[in-house]
Amino acid sequence: MSQRWRVLDLLDFEGLIETRRGRLLVGGIEAPLDDVACILVGTRTSWSASVVSLSAKFEVPILACDWKGIPYAVTTPWSSNSRVATRHHAQCDLSLPRKKNAWMQIIRAKIRGQASNLGGDERDYLLGLAERTRSGDPENLEAQAARAYWSRLFPEEAFSRDYEGIGRNACLNYGYAVLRGNVVRAITAAGLLPSLGIFHRHRANAFGLADDLIEPFRPAIDFAVSRLGQDASLDDREVKAHLVAATSTPMERSGPSVMAAINDLAQRFAMYVEGDIDKLPVPTWSPPDG
Repeated sequence: MSQRWRVLDLLDFEGLIETRRGRLLVGGIEAPLDDVACILVGTRTSWSASVVSLSAKFEVPILACDWKGIPYAVTTPWSSNSRVATRHHAQCDLSLPRKKNAWMQIIRAKIRGQASNLGGDERDYLLGLAERTRSGDPENLEAQAARAYWSRLFPEEAFSRDYEGIGRNACLNYGYAVLRGNVVRAITAAGLLPSLGIFHRHRANAFGLADDLIEPFRPAIDFAVSRLGQDASLDDREVKAHLVAATSTPMERSGPSVMAAINDLAQRFAMYVEGDIDKLPVPTWSPPDG
C-alpha cells in the first residue's frame, strides 16, 4: 500500500476543479493524485462528477467542508479489496461483546496517548483511567479523561473543547479533518463499511467506523496544536502545514508514521471482525520528545 501523506487543501480556493486527459486541474494547474491522502474543499469551490470519478480511481476521498473548515460530507470509492463482501457480512454479524471489547482497546489507547502528552501526576492519573477502562467503557472514563486532559494540555488558558472553529479549536478541527480523511480511505481500502461503527452508530452518521478508529490518533494532532502559539491561525499556511505534517510523524516514537498506523489498524480491524484475531491491537501515540 502506498504511503500517501499529502493533503490537497482547497478550503480557500475559489473556482473550478476539473479534469483533463485523466489529470486533476486546480485553477489550470495540474495536481497529481498519486501521493494525495485526501482533498479538502470549501464552500466556494466548484467540482464535477469527473473529479469525483478520478479521485475514486486513485482511492482519494474528497471532504466537503463548511465555512469553518469542518467536514460535513465525504466521497469514498467502492473498495477494490478482494474480501469486501465477506468483510461487510462479518461487520454486520459482529457480536456485541466483541464490539465492546474493541471499543475498550480503542479507548485505552486513546487515554494512554493523551497521558503521553502530559507529565507528572496528570499523566499518572490518565494512565490509571486507561487501566480501569472495561469492556464497552460503561463508566464513560473517556469523558472523565477528556475533562482532566484539556485543562492540563493548555493550562495557560481557560480552554474548552468545542467545534466553533475559534483559536485552538480551529486548529484541532482542521487536524482532525485531515485525520478523518485518512481513516475513511484506510477503512475503504480494507474492504470495510465506513457507516457501520462499533460505538458511533447514530443513524445519521455515514462514517461511524471512521469516528471509532480515529480516536487513538487524535493525541497526535493535540500534540501538534500544543506546539503552536495561542494566536496560531489557519490563515497562516505554515500552521496548516504543521498540522498536516503531524500525520507523517512516528506514531510510537521510532515506529511507523501516524498514517501507516491508521492503515494498519483498519486492516487489523478487518481481521478482527472476520475472527482471524481474538483481540484488536491498537497503537498508542507517544510524542517524539516524550
